[in-house]
Amino acid sequence: MELRQLEYFVAACDELHFTKAADKMGVSQPNLSLQIKALEEELGMPLFDRIGKRIALTEAGSVLLKYARGMFQNLRNARHELDELRHQRGGSLGVAALPSELDYRLTPMFIEFCKKYPNIKLKIVAEVDVASLVLSNGIDIGISVTPLYDSRLVIRPLTREEYGLVVPQDHELSARASISLTELKELPIVTYPRGFWGREFLENHCRQRGFGLNVVVETSSNPSLFTFVKENIGVTILSNSLLASLDQMQLRFIPIREDPPVREMSIIYRSDKYLNHAAQAFIHFAEERLKEH
Repeated sequence: MELRQLEYFVAACDELHFTKAADKMGVSQPNLSLQIKALEEELGMPLFDRIGKRIALTEAGSVLLKYARGMFQNLRNARHELDELRHQRGGSLGVAALPSELDYRLTPMFIEFCKKYPNIKLKIVAEVDVASLVLSNGIDIGISVTPLYDSRLVIRPLTREEYGLVVPQDHELSARASISLTELKELPIVTYPRGFWGREFLENHCRQRGFGLNVVVETSSNPSLFTFVKENIGVTILSNSLLASLDQMQLRFIPIREDPPVREMSIIYRSDKYLNHAAQAFIHFAEERLKEH
């Protein structure tokens, strides 16, 4: 069993089409088909069902795919670790975070990290679905709301934060010490478009308690959202930690009493991924900074 044969096999699994897999690997379709046929003969069982021009994995193919993917992940881990040794504990790191967090709260932390570890090359991505990006190996580490349990992920809890109402300082509610959850249904809300985690989270929380939000403005831009609130077009619902970096906007946070929406933030990464020096340094650094707050 040769490494190249397994690469052809995984490509065919990804594409479920021999011609497309051959194009992906930069070889001819007959050559790819021949190598997969040789692999099947060596194993003594078919890896694909051929249905006209289409192919489908057999049970044996599914078993081999599971171990082939694990093997290639181990090879990537070995390359990363050897590359780290070659570059004397510098390395590179990709981190994804929710756009709202990256725009305000997390950017100062990233700047502090770069100053402390100048030899680490950092790539930062704003992403709504952080967990999917981590699982696809599109990024090394994610900072996000805690995802549902997935055996492929390591989830390291960071913070637990209650949401509250954010209003301008001259708003009629600004003197209130707190507000009830049900009072939110009477207010004009500025929030993110549907599909954004924060929007879905808040609407689900309210819907489960028998009411919907009166959304008057949707915007995917955080500076835009806060400006709408400052100009008294509507109010918004966010965590106090995010607002803490916006005191220059002259906005006020009013806690929601009795059953406020609560979000949990975590660091996430693949359970089978090698954590190089850069990744380990960042996780330790982020946990210290974010758990402090």
